[in-house]
Amino acid sequence: MTSSLHKKLLLSIGLLLLISCKSKNENQLLIPEPNRLKKEINTSTLNDDQILGALVGSAIGDAMGASTEMWNREDIYKTYGYISTLTPAIRIQSPEGTWDHNLPAGSSTDDTRWKLLMLNYFENFKPNPVNFSTFINGYYEKSLELLKQKNSSNSIDELEHPIEQIDWIKEWARVSRAYLKGPEEYMLAKDRFYGGEMSCAGMLYSSTLAMISNDAEEAYTKAYEHALFDQGYAKDISGLVSSLSFNAFRIHSADSLLNSLYFIDPMRFQDSRLVGRIAQDILLNTQNNARNARLQEIPITGSAAYQSLIRSIPKNYPYELKDWIIQKEMYRFLDTNQRAIAFHAAEIWQILIASLAFAEGDFNKGVEFAVNYGRDNDTVAAITGFVLGAQIGFDRLDESLKQQVLDTHKNVLGIDLEAMAKRYAELLK
Repeated sequence: MTSSLHKKLLLSIGLLLLISCKSKNENQLLIPEPNRLKKEINTSTLNDDQILGALVGSAIGDAMGASTEMWNREDIYKTYGYISTLTPAIRIQSPEGTWDHNLPAGSSTDDTRWKLLMLNYFENFKPNPVNFSTFINGYYEKSLELLKQKNSSNSIDELEHPIEQIDWIKEWARVSRAYLKGPEEYMLAKDRFYGGEMSCAGMLYSSTLAMISNDAEEAYTKAYEHALFDQGYAKDISGLVSSLSFNAFRIHSADSLLNSLYFIDPMRFQDSRLVGRIAQDILLNTQNNARNARLQEIPITGSAAYQSLIRSIPKNYPYELKDWIIQKEMYRFLDTNQRAIAFHAAEIWQILIASLAFAEGDFNKGVEFAVNYGRDNDTVAAITGFVLGAQIGFDRLDESLKQQVLDTHKNVLGIDLEAMAKRYAELLK
C-alpha cells in the first residue's frame, strides 16, 4: 500500500470515528449550572420611625466619634475613659470634620452632611452617574459664588465658611468634572482622589441610596454606579454597605443581616482570578473572629491573667467582664488588619462588621464599639448607627443621645434631622 493510500485510509477511519462520537455526544446531557437566586422585589414604603431612626442613629454615631476622630484608643481611654455619651468636639475646624472650632456635644462631621447633600440630589435629579456628577459640580460652583459674595464684604473672617465649603467639595468636584468630559480625563482625576488611596468615599453616602431602592441588589447596583470616587474593590464595599442598609430596614436578626450579604454579588467579584472576593473574605473572617471571641472564658479569679484583664478595662466601661473579654479580642484582631491609612475602605468595612457582630442588635453597644476603637471612628460609627437605627427605629434610640443630637444639629449646625427624615419619607411615596 502506497503512503498516499495509507494516509487516505487513516483519514477515512478518523472521519467515521468523529461522526460516530458526534452521534453519541448528541445524546449526552450536560449537568446544568446553578440558577442565580431570584430576588423578591420589596416595594413597601419604609416605616417613618425607621427612617428617622436611621438618620438620627447615624448622626449619634458621627457625633460620638467627632471629638476623637483619628485618635488611637489609648489616647481615647486616657482622655475620656470609655466613651458612651456625647462629648464636646474640642478640635480645630476642618473641611471633612467639624466646620467650626470647639463645637458642643452632639455636633457632627461630613458623614452627616452627606445625608443632607444626597437628599438635595434625590429631590432634584434622577439618580444616575451623569446626574450625580452634574449635581456635585453644581454644588462646587455654588460654593464659589458664595465666596465671591462674601469677598465683597469688609470682614476677612466671613470668608472662613465658604472657603471650608470649597475645600470640602473640591476633591469630589475634580473627579465629577472629569467624569463628564470622558473616560481618559476621569481615570486621571480619580487616580488623584485623596492621593489615589482606596478611600471610603462611596461609603459616606451609599446608605442613602438604599432608601430609594426596591431590593437589596438594586441598592448595591445604585451605590456601585454612584461610587465614582472609589478605587478597586472599594466599589464592591460601597455596594455592600448599601445592601446592608437596605436589609437593615427589614431584617432584625444581627446574624441574618450580615449573612444576607453573601448572596449579593451582581458584579460577580467572586469570579475574580486568584483573589476571589476580598470584601466577602473580610466579612467571613471578621464574623469568625467574633464567634471565636465569644468562646473565650473568664480567667480564674486572682490569677495573673485575671489581674491583667482587670487592669486593661478602661474607666467607665458600662458592660460585663465577659463583654470586655470579647471586645478586647475583637479589637486585637482588628489591630492585626489595620491599613496604612485609617479611612481605607477595607478597614472601615472590617470595623463596621465587627461593630455589628459585637452589638447583636444593641444600638449603644455597636456605636460605642466603633467609637472606642479609634481610627476613623466617626465614619464607622455613623454607618453602624444608620444600620442599627434602621433596625430598631427612632423610638427605641437612647432618649438622651437622640435629644441632644437633634437639638445640637438644629440649633447649632442648622441641620433639622426630623425635617430631613420627613423629606426622605416624602421621596418614597
